Amino acid sequence: MINLFSLLYLLTVVVANLAFAHFMQGEDMKQLLIVDGVICFLMIGFDMAIRDKLHDAWEHRGLFWKMPALIFAGSVASYVINKDAAQVALASFTAFAAAGFIDFLVYHALRHNSHWLRVNGSNLLSAAVDSLVFPFIAFGLPMQWNFFSVEFITKVLGGIVWFVLLGLIWQQRKYFSASQR
Repeated sequence: MINLFSLLYLLTVVVANLAFAHFMQGEDMKQLLIVDGVICFLMIGFDMAIRDKLHDAWEHRGLFWKMPALIFAGSVASYVINKDAAQVALASFTAFAAAGFIDFLVYHALRHNSHWLRVNGSNLLSAAVDSLVFPFIAFGLPMQWNFFSVEFITKVLGGIVWFVLLGLIWQQRKYFSASQR
């Protein structure tokens, strides 16, 4: 199951990077802002939910090297598939790495709290870091505060929605596998 989560995480990072790079080449910043919000809600929110699942699975089994390797692999794959995505791949790698580190710190600081608080509390702060770092590297200065706002809000909401949806799917799966015994 962990290999499936790793593959889903990696695939989502690559698709998000390539989609953003594709729309970034256009001239319409309003369209890019809308696409960015959709990517952040659907894909980055999903990645945050999967990241926490991988975090739990790898906690004492290589978390410190496996997560950075997965993040790096997603950025390299994005670049290899589309050389025009180099700036996005660099922004993505840096933002995911910084956000992943913050997520790790907060997730472990909240380890004695409920799973819901651990996941969403760590996602709240890591979404803020990711939303600051990505637009800064992707666009440079001056900071694109409209992108920060859209990214932060949609990542947090997407993370909560995916946490709930994936939780329901995992509960159903456990129910059906237990009832078939």
